[in-house]
Amino acid sequence: MSQPAPQFPPLFHGHEVARGADPFAAARDAAAQGCEAGLVTYGGAAGRLEAALVLAPDVPLGEAAAMLPVAGIGFQNALGALSPPEVAVHLEWAGAIRINGARCGGLRLWSDTREAEAIPGWLVIGLTLDILPQSPDQGGEDPDRTALHAEGCGDVDPLALLEAWIRHSYLWLSRWDAGEVRAVHDQWTGLLHGLSETVTQSGRSGTFLGIDERFAMLLRDAERTHSIPLTELLEEAT
Repeated sequence: MSQPAPQFPPLFHGHEVARGADPFAAARDAAAQGCEAGLVTYGGAAGRLEAALVLAPDVPLGEAAAMLPVAGIGFQNALGALSPPEVAVHLEWAGAIRINGARCGGLRLWSDTREAEAIPGWLVIGLTLDILPQSPDQGGEDPDRTALHAEGCGDVDPLALLEAWIRHSYLWLSRWDAGEVRAVHDQWTGLLHGLSETVTQSGRSGTFLGIDERFAMLLRDAERTHSIPLTELLEEAT
């Protein structure tokens, strides 16, 4: 018996991809062909929640890339509402999602432009989350990887989580669009994994000091502090 289709807020509409297909690639292709903003593609590999959201920002890419952390906050809020209270969700600056300290999935970003001052035609935010372990070593010889069921979240329905991710992301997108950038900044900072630790990003290693007003990573090495923009995370079209 097939599951009912997920229900999304107004202006959002879902499309389930064929079994084994990549929802991120499907959303990117649909955006390139001129689909309406608000498309949510979902489906993909067994034991995983895979989804993507198509957006059409009206600000330059350097600002619009903030939709990646906005979607991260939306995910944390969504899982926080559905999982036991002891489950901790944190976000890496580059998009990885950590549950109780271990990586469990991540967020991806694509646009039709890489120019920071250009207004993109489309942004696509992708989400991947391991519901079940994806390898025998996950949680054993690879303790830095986990799955939702291994962290006490076996009762969380993936489609309910997808609905909640879109709903909470929409709320934060609305706040960001209304000019509440500081609220988004503060919320994301509180969820960031690795602050004050040594990290490597975009070929540089140093201390992760925090983020600036445009959500760029501030990375301090032996010589100076580097500002790494979110646009560094954009994936190449394939």
